Amino acid sequence: MTTAITIGMIIIYVAIMMGIGVYTARQTRSVSDFVLGSHSVGSWLTAFAYGTSYFSAVVFIGYAGQFGWTYGVSAAWVGVGNALLGSLLAWIVLGRRTRIMTQSLGAKTMPEYFEKRWNSKGLKIAAALIVFVFLIPYTASVYNGLSRLFNMAFQIESEGAYKIIIIVMALLTAIYVILGGYAATAINDFIQGIVMLIGIAAVVICAIQNQGGLTSALAALGEIEVNGKTSTLNSVFGPDPLNLLGVVILTSLGTWGLPQMIHKFYAIKSENDIKKGAVISTVFALIVAGGSYLLGGFDRLFCTLTEDGSGKTVISTLSNGKPDFDAMIPSLLHTALPDILIGLVVVLVLSASMSTLSSLVLTSSSTLTIDLIKPNLKKCSDKKEMLIMRVLIAVFLVISVLLAFNKNASISTLMSYSWGALAGAFLGPFMYGLFSRKITKPAVWTSFILGIGLTLVHMFLFGFGWNPELSKAAASLPLNLASPINAGAIAMLLSLIVVPVVSALTKVKDPKHVEQVFTCYAAPEKKD
Repeated sequence: MTTAITIGMIIIYVAIMMGIGVYTARQTRSVSDFVLGSHSVGSWLTAFAYGTSYFSAVVFIGYAGQFGWTYGVSAAWVGVGNALLGSLLAWIVLGRRTRIMTQSLGAKTMPEYFEKRWNSKGLKIAAALIVFVFLIPYTASVYNGLSRLFNMAFQIESEGAYKIIIIVMALLTAIYVILGGYAATAINDFIQGIVMLIGIAAVVICAIQNQGGLTSALAALGEIEVNGKTSTLNSVFGPDPLNLLGVVILTSLGTWGLPQMIHKFYAIKSENDIKKGAVISTVFALIVAGGSYLLGGFDRLFCTLTEDGSGKTVISTLSNGKPDFDAMIPSLLHTALPDILIGLVVVLVLSASMSTLSSLVLTSSSTLTIDLIKPNLKKCSDKKEMLIMRVLIAVFLVISVLLAFNKNASISTLMSYSWGALAGAFLGPFMYGLFSRKITKPAVWTSFILGIGLTLVHMFLFGFGWNPELSKAAASLPLNLASPINAGAIAMLLSLIVVPVVSALTKVKDPKHVEQVFTCYAAPEKKD
């Protein structure tokens, strides 16, 4: 009966999603329609699009499971950081200036912004390649989280079923994004966001009530020993505040340099909508991210790594020797939720993930088409350009699916390398470029090279398990340098430091072009 209800809810959800794709396809007649929704998306749709692109199965299944296990209820600080730093401050600092400058420059993508802001085709090509390559592991991590949830809901454990689930999700994403582009994703994101808000609240309440209420759950957490100490998993800052800060920085500051997030500011309708959107997206993040990480903080009450007779679900280790963190939240849900709510949770995570996937594939395909392929074609009409984008959506999804088939690649690792590379390369140049005329092209190149270089070096040293002794030594430091999360956070902070430093040591070669770029802020806002 429960399986039938879950399947029914999924069918209704997919039908609505496809219907929106068909509806918006009729209104998608140009590249601007397909990529930016013709700059006509209001505050509510944009704020929900921002939030649902931010949070997916990666957060709900992967990060909540791992960081809840590691930091206890103090993991909820990650959700607070996501709301205040990753949402509110990002909208306040970047929203208005991004919208005005990108529209003035006629930039549809982040690589186009780099080209037109610094008058450099080389920057555009490099940025486009970075976007396409490093959005792939993030997409794979979303598929990984989705498949884990479906395995829990339908008790499917076979390798073949795992792969089929991933393939079906990729096909569904491709269909509605190919049909309607940004407009389809924005409308779907709004519906998906409502499902996420309701679902998260219900799941957290049920999980806490399963343990006898909040007071009892916190007391039980306090009795669990971590590194020889008790009363840490239920404390305000948890057993490891320094490394918790690294998680907050990666998952919050990272949004400032991610093309799929910044893209939302390109498309918003007006400056007034930015002010409303900032409030809406912050409340959304506080509920969804705060709720997800708080839920993860209780996963030790439902899971254990060894059989101890406690009645908890035994979580195995992967072939690489690491605990299967990605299985923890599904196990918690299976234990804590009444059967009738399993369907709601499946639709919740499906909603969160499909919205993120649609944003990722649209960003990747539009970047590759507009910034790399179109400039090399003699003639490229809007119709042909949209066709190329749609083909590339399929290519991007196929590559992501193949990467997601590797179950040893944990959700948090895939996402950390993706966010670390992208935000490590783009954060400083993008933000400073909106505000300062003094930011130079060499400074942008330095950030690109440093962000990607640090990510690749860390990946080869620690990501593949080739240097176990070095990894062990790096992990034993107060700040775990073997962690891809901390590596990503360091890359972002370095980007913010090196861009102004290198700019101070180099000169702007085309001051007239820079002055022309910044005239956009002096002009009155265009009325819609």
